[in-house]
Amino acid sequence: MRDMNIPLPIARTLLNPIFRITLNARLPWQMQRLLLDIGSRAQFLPSDTTVLRLRLGGRPAERITAGTQQPDLTRGAVLYLHGGGYAIGSLATHRSLAARLAHETGCAVYVLDYRLAPEHPFPAGLDDAEAAFLELVGNIGYRPEQIALSGDSAGGGLSLATAQRLIAGHGYTPAALGLIAPWVDPNQVPEKSRDLVINRPWSRACAAAYLGDGDGKDTGYAPRHGVLAGLPPTYVQVDISELLYGQCVEFVAALRAAGVHTRFTESKGLWHVAQLQAALVGPAAAALTELADFLREAIQPVAMRDLG
Repeated sequence: MRDMNIPLPIARTLLNPIFRITLNARLPWQMQRLLLDIGSRAQFLPSDTTVLRLRLGGRPAERITAGTQQPDLTRGAVLYLHGGGYAIGSLATHRSLAARLAHETGCAVYVLDYRLAPEHPFPAGLDDAEAAFLELVGNIGYRPEQIALSGDSAGGGLSLATAQRLIAGHGYTPAALGLIAPWVDPNQVPEKSRDLVINRPWSRACAAAYLGDGDGKDTGYAPRHGVLAGLPPTYVQVDISELLYGQCVEFVAALRAAGVHTRFTESKGLWHVAQLQAALVGPAAAALTELADFLREAIQPVAMRDLG
């Protein structure tokens, strides 16, 4: 199926009731997950995409590639961590986005089905992400500097926390961080009541579910307050209309103050993680292409040296 280019006002009108119904703090988590999985069927895959189910770090995962060839280890990989407030989201909801990244980076994209709150609060998801990265290195054969970490919203925060843990605990620095509207401090209460996708009550319910009985000061939970110096090149994308916009602006300033090579793009007229609708909305596809270009450029120099 070919990409569509629904005008932004129409796309926003169509999506608004969907998100208002689905991301509702009064709705049981299982029902939210089911509704999102059903809605994800509208986010179709690019043609000539191969999806292989496997396990990483003991968790279900998918390896998504362009074409039918086996992944070339010299080309590197992307470990993608999906968003959803640490409580919803799945392989299905982010399969289309990951497939587009695979086509546009030329790398295998591994999407992890990490454990979700409230059934599995912090640090379960972080433990799963760490274990998945270590398996990509130890069992599949990538070098740490060949693997980029990428994620959206809560998955962006989880990507940051994973990179910090890998650097501190294993001496592994990923190739890059590609973050779409990352939720890097769940303690921070948004000033706005809602944007097109997220509302404050739902956001606070997610934060509480993920924290469980943990310590909100733990930098694994709120990686914005962890060590930023030494992180790999980082790209942050956010729309100016989002609840997380202010948090992302502060985070980017902190990255730059810490000496991290940082790229920052502020879109106007999109919505929270509009990249999920890249198959339907042209500007969202353009934003995802920019992210893919950044990840490919960060990963490919390693491969080029290997090819000699």
